[in-house]
Amino acid sequence: MTDLDLAAVRAFVAAVDEQQFSHAATVLGISQQAVSKRIAKLESQLGATLFDRVPSGIAVTAAGSRFVSHARSLLAVAEAAVAAVHDTPRPLRVAILGERDGAMERMRFYLDHHRGSDTEIVISNVFETSRDMVVHGRADAAFARAHGGPRPLPSTIAAAPAYLDPVHLLVGRHHRLAGRSAVTLAEVGEMTVWIPGAGVPSEWADFYRELSEHCGVTVDITPRSKRDAPGPDGITAMVGLIAESTTLCTISSDHFRNPWHPHIRRLPIVDPTPVYPHALLWSTGNPHPGLPRVVDHFRSNYDRVIATDCWIPAADRELFEI
Repeated sequence: MTDLDLAAVRAFVAAVDEQQFSHAATVLGISQQAVSKRIAKLESQLGATLFDRVPSGIAVTAAGSRFVSHARSLLAVAEAAVAAVHDTPRPLRVAILGERDGAMERMRFYLDHHRGSDTEIVISNVFETSRDMVVHGRADAAFARAHGGPRPLPSTIAAAPAYLDPVHLLVGRHHRLAGRSAVTLAEVGEMTVWIPGAGVPSEWADFYRELSEHCGVTVDITPRSKRDAPGPDGITAMVGLIAESTTLCTISSDHFRNPWHPHIRRLPIVDPTPVYPHALLWSTGNPHPGLPRVVDHFRSNYDRVIATDCWIPAADRELFEI
């Protein structure tokens, strides 16, 4: 029986996530040489090569791919064992995509009504999404779409419906639709909408692809210079460009907190209204004692009536519909 070195296993997982030994070393707070030695030791213990060296850094071998889910489980169990000895489990980590996301408000409501829960909200990004964080064990639960994306979720990841987010059209005051109170999905199908974030392979990019296939809307993912509009971030710059344009428009969601702009018009999309399906995801093997409470809260507070007469991607309907 082989006794695996957990430090070596941790170095392996960090290298898988970071795709370079140097970046893994930074994450772990050790030298690159130490990372290489630990992985070499692990390869010796397993009798298999875990990485191939490639021009861009490292690539996981077939053996490494088979080992990675087990490695993450080993680290999770070890962390839980240490917490159990001290009788002070670490905070429950719940990942959301960003502070503007509607999941932030829902987590704040949860925390306000569960004062005793030791819970941390962790912010993901487009390069390591909330889905990635729960799959990699960096979060205990995550708000994300359960379907789509460049990689299917492992069978060990469970999902409960969290909330449906209706989408609408954002246009500027000079746009031809600016005077309208609403726009139909059929009308949107004849338009081009600017969604640069859909250029990143992701579950939300697939949502817009599926919406395009359903109604015919053209999704423009062309980046535009932030220098053309003031603002501290890309969303602010994007809203500023749309506000002053006669042609640019985008699709946003009701629960996403866009920057306010006096020249932006928000048009509900109707007949039917597309909705983005936010699920709560978690690993079925996660032993954190705070996880069942948060899962039960969002599962029991999901309002399925919202799904009536809405467009939901086919893959998500079973989870979200009545």
